Amino acid sequence: MYLVDTNVWLEALLEQEHSTIVKHFLVNTPTENLFITDFSLHSVAVVLSRLKQLQVLQQFVQDLFATPSVRLVALSPSDFDRVLAVMIDYSLDFDDAYQYVAAERLGLQLVSFDHDFDRTPLGRLRPGEALQT
Repeated sequence: MYLVDTNVWLEALLEQEHSTIVKHFLVNTPTENLFITDFSLHSVAVVLSRLKQLQVLQQFVQDLFATPSVRLVALSPSDFDRVLAVMIDYSLDFDDAYQYVAAERLGLQLVSFDHDFDRTPLGRLRPGEALQT
């Protein structure tokens, strides 16, 4: 089961360089095995709204939460001590530490293009690598 990082969702939504492999990963992975944090959902919304791509945002949310849906993950305030510790221990930004702790708490594999996760015990998989597992 996979926690999909913000940059992976945006790669597909914005038709960036690796969008083909991302779309292949998303289409070929059972929806119930995909997770997104509330932080990522809101981050995607901020980016798409700044780019005035509100229809893309609306379709994204509808697709995410169709049946069966991608599962939404939120950390509680009691998780923030762990987020801060991860920031310090692995030199991660808040957003990466949030993703890391969410994946850690639920035993998920991180799917991301962000190499900062490579210096953590959980590591990360790129979408193409996740297809091979």
